[in-house]
Amino acid sequence: MKKFIAMMLAAVLTASVFVGCGSTKEESDSADNGKKTLVFGDTTFNAENEEGNVNPHEAYCGWATIRYGIGETLFKFDDNMELTPWLAESYENVDDLTWKIKLKDNIVFSNNKVCDANAVKDCLEDLIAVHERAAGDLAIDSITADGLELTIKTTEPKPTLINYLCDPYGCIVDVAAGVNDGMVVGTGPFVATELVTDDHLNLVKNENYWNGDVKLDEITVLTISDGDTLAMALQSGDIDAAYGMAYASYPLFENDDYTFTSTATSRAFFLQMNYNSPIISDAAVREAIAMGINKEGFVNTLLNGYGYVGEGAFPDTFSFGGQKVQAKSYDPEKAKQILEDAGWVDSDGDGIREKDGKKLSINWISYPSRQELPLLAESAQASLKELGIDVQLNITADHGTIVAEKDGWDVYASAFVTCGIGDPMYFFNTHALESSVKNRGGYYNADLEELAKEMNSTCDADERSDIAIKMQQEIVDDDAFIFCSFLKMSMISKSNVTGLKACPCDYYEFTADLDIN
Repeated sequence: MKKFIAMMLAAVLTASVFVGCGSTKEESDSADNGKKTLVFGDTTFNAENEEGNVNPHEAYCGWATIRYGIGETLFKFDDNMELTPWLAESYENVDDLTWKIKLKDNIVFSNNKVCDANAVKDCLEDLIAVHERAAGDLAIDSITADGLELTIKTTEPKPTLINYLCDPYGCIVDVAAGVNDGMVVGTGPFVATELVTDDHLNLVKNENYWNGDVKLDEITVLTISDGDTLAMALQSGDIDAAYGMAYASYPLFENDDYTFTSTATSRAFFLQMNYNSPIISDAAVREAIAMGINKEGFVNTLLNGYGYVGEGAFPDTFSFGGQKVQAKSYDPEKAKQILEDAGWVDSDGDGIREKDGKKLSINWISYPSRQELPLLAESAQASLKELGIDVQLNITADHGTIVAEKDGWDVYASAFVTCGIGDPMYFFNTHALESSVKNRGGYYNADLEELAKEMNSTCDADERSDIAIKMQQEIVDDDAFIFCSFLKMSMISKSNVTGLKACPCDYYEFTADLDIN
């Protein structure tokens, strides 16, 4: 039945490619005109992942803006997650609260408007006015512009300000041009021309691109949330490249007809605990869950080895990586004893423990667009049942609405790039502090808050690494977050596609070098 459904979905997809995104006649006309076109399938470009459009000033839509080559940031990260200039030429940290940024000359938006310091000022001021997370990250007090020089003053010391400006929400767009049907005017190699949320995005070559010749004329990004359908679309030739392919499908493409681009990232599969839940607020339950997740089994079997076991919030590739954090290991027998000692016993013999007349049942929330999250849920459900814990799964695109409430859930499993700006404070700022916008479970740790203050006033990289290790240990000891694995992210394309390259920060996908022969 699953294969039949996938085949039907593939048939619908094929029809949508030829009808919704251009007929056979249009493709023929395109060939006659010598245009180069590419169709890209993506499981994650959807409202479910807070990417309903390509306006970087809304939720996490900046990811699509930067990935699809519509917008660019002042600085960017290289393959070693080191800062490198992009729209900016250089920066100077004048004092604890003052930063001067010099822009490159001759940069224009896709509408040919000059991208100078005034344009950047307008963009950043609009960003912090409407984007809660960005406003907190950047702590901007004032911005002044003079030609190509931008001066930013912060309300408090921000040693990682330049890093945060590399976040996808930092894409510089022409705010004066406005937002049209979810589309913005950026400086990147491509221009968005049509957007239908959860369906497709059409892009054309930016004829005014400032940084070299753009090789492709047109790109269509198709939202294909089903992993089987995505794989079949690439096999059948309906798409030319894919992002978010299920790891189980990788062997289908390990031949000369396809090209892989892969890299290790800090994108983690992790569990977030809801401290508002009476069951999860029991430290013994959290500890048992931490010991009852078979991380190695998940990585080796369900990720097909395309991942790394998680310990702390960051992979071992960082100096503050999880190898320096003492996380609980898989130990089902010890987990059972912890529950017994805490009064959770199976008194009626049905295999599920109880305490004070309440069953040890947890509501596990996750979502399907990250193809392995449902597999993690099923794996955890099986291993935790052996401990006497009943796991009720709710894998839904409506996960955001559910976890926004204090009640109704116990464990939230998600995927997140924990070090997306090359600095460890990124994860804690977004998830683990009292003020964090993604602290969905109401977690609070006074020692962690103090360490965060220390981190925010520390510039030395080695000292920041030491503090990051201590901060990870705090949340791991509390079992507030359980880091299951880190992903080796890959994009798969036909062998005639060139210039598509995976990057450690998982940001940059479509560049001027992207081409199809």
